[in-house]
Amino acid sequence: MTTVVKGIKLRLYPNQAQINLLWQLFGNDRFVWNHMLAMANQRYENNPASRFVGEYDMNYLLKPLKQEYPFLKLSDATSLLVVNHNLALAYQNLFQHRGGHPRFKSRRSAKQSYTGQSICTVEAKRRLKLPKIGSIRTSKTGRLANGKIKRYTISHDATGRYYISLQVETEVHHLPKTNQKIGLDLGVSDLAIDSNGVKYGTFNAKWLKKQAQRWQAKFSRRRHQATVAMHQWNHHHKLLKMELNDYQNWQRAKMTKARYQAKIANQRKDYLHKLTTALVRKYDVIVIEDLKTKNLMHNHHLAKAIANASWYQFRTMLEYKCDWYGKQLMVVSAKNTSRICSACGHNDGAKPLAIREWTCSECQTHHDRDINAAVNILKRGLKATG
Repeated sequence: MTTVVKGIKLRLYPNQAQINLLWQLFGNDRFVWNHMLAMANQRYENNPASRFVGEYDMNYLLKPLKQEYPFLKLSDATSLLVVNHNLALAYQNLFQHRGGHPRFKSRRSAKQSYTGQSICTVEAKRRLKLPKIGSIRTSKTGRLANGKIKRYTISHDATGRYYISLQVETEVHHLPKTNQKIGLDLGVSDLAIDSNGVKYGTFNAKWLKKQAQRWQAKFSRRRHQATVAMHQWNHHHKLLKMELNDYQNWQRAKMTKARYQAKIANQRKDYLHKLTTALVRKYDVIVIEDLKTKNLMHNHHLAKAIANASWYQFRTMLEYKCDWYGKQLMVVSAKNTSRICSACGHNDGAKPLAIREWTCSECQTHHDRDINAAVNILKRGLKATG
């Protein structure tokens, strides 16, 4: 048994008063972020050699800021501290060349969020009690029964729905040992191929993808129509000004497209969860290749297929599930795994992706390209552990 922090996401069903308050809280977090960012930018412009105002100093500035803008007192105090922490972290990544310059946040952004660290509790099967918001209706809270909530984030996305993401500290039991080991080669036509010759297909939702593409085309068409109508309106009505968001047809198309895309993403995540859980249950040692997904995405012929396969998400799920359930995940170099014969170890040279099967010129063993790579990956992992 081990103590872990799990992420649990629930749907929220706020009433109208709670919706109004949530948007005020979203706005307060956005206001503090933009205010602190503008202050940092101004300070640098006035004196490039000046010391960066760190997280502690930004927290010290919150008190006079609340006095100047009383509406900030409506927020949970911990949420404003989280905003400062995230901004300081963004600057730290900038200074260490791990990210770009922090950007200002817009109220027109498709996603709005609010994070707090105060105590929130389960009131009933479908109810949570949150600071400043009070009792709010949710989807099932059964998964929270034996855990301690450490942090919560309320969000509103492009689908128009409200969600709460919770970091819950809970205990998990290790899975029984099976004494089985496996090597996995990640692919495009198949998500993963194991060293036993089993191929796990990529997520496929053709109907949903066609619907999303259809609504993307309709969304683009209605956006163009609304833009033309907006320009005409503003030309003839000099004293009034309409915005793109004022056109309801465009808003409806945008919402429908977002919901199709969210459904595809949810189904893909569900598929990956089921597959990774099955692998962790079955094998004690799992060896995968270290693929640089970001670099591979530069290949425009494969980028779409790689994005659909979600290699990074697959690897992340395997990592934390192995950690939770007492299994071992090993990551080895992918160099030459498709070139080396798994039977005799001979490097048979480079092979284009179009070649799916080949015969070793040294020992004449016939190989399936992906299965051979998976066997080599497993051997490298076992060799690394002795």
